[in-house]
Amino acid sequence: MGDWLGWVLDMIEAVDPVLRIVLTGIAVMLETSVLVGLVVPGDTVVIAGSTAISSPVEFAGQLLAVVVGALIGESIGFALGMFFGPRIRSSRLGRRIGEHNWVRAERFIARRGGPAVFMSRFLPVLHSLVPVTVGMSVMRYRTFIAWTLPACVLWAVAYVSVGFLAAGSYRELSGTLHVGGVVFVAILLGFAAIVFVAKKSLAKANARYMVRDPRRSEPSAGATPVVDE
Repeated sequence: MGDWLGWVLDMIEAVDPVLRIVLTGIAVMLETSVLVGLVVPGDTVVIAGSTAISSPVEFAGQLLAVVVGALIGESIGFALGMFFGPRIRSSRLGRRIGEHNWVRAERFIARRGGPAVFMSRFLPVLHSLVPVTVGMSVMRYRTFIAWTLPACVLWAVAYVSVGFLAAGSYRELSGTLHVGGVVFVAILLGFAAIVFVAKKSLAKANARYMVRDPRRSEPSAGATPVVDE
């Protein structure tokens, strides 16, 4: 396992740091702007790119690229929803995503408003659909960006740090011990477990909210009725 992990990390590290940082930012941007995140999760790209960080400057550059990429992607998604939302939803891609996922995003926003935008950054599927869905609602862009900015920052710090720490631990231990690969995998699995529990908790909280307020569980016809906050 150690040889395989070392080969993967070396291959990522061989990419020019500036190019690697730029590509990571572009991948994160595409994740929400054109729904790429439904196929290739942005967190996987960020962790992979962050394993090659070798200096504080690279760490700062990677973090900045991920935050800016996420904000640009969310903003493009919002604009696409505002101008082309119904057409995207009824397109072949929209049908492949599934009407139940669009309805789920609508209900989530209708019930939660701004906090839904914040939480969606950490939830699968919804983090790609919410920007487009919010663009079809009456929520203003300034409200949308005010909620998504802190979410993008927290998300970026978490995933960049995990990729950096996991790879650093592996490189530090692999030369003297045979447990470097185990440590690397353990860090990633531990973080994945934390993320899984957090997502489950958010889903349960959302379900309890719908039960307490069943009048708001129905999706809207047309635009999502979100009150600007």
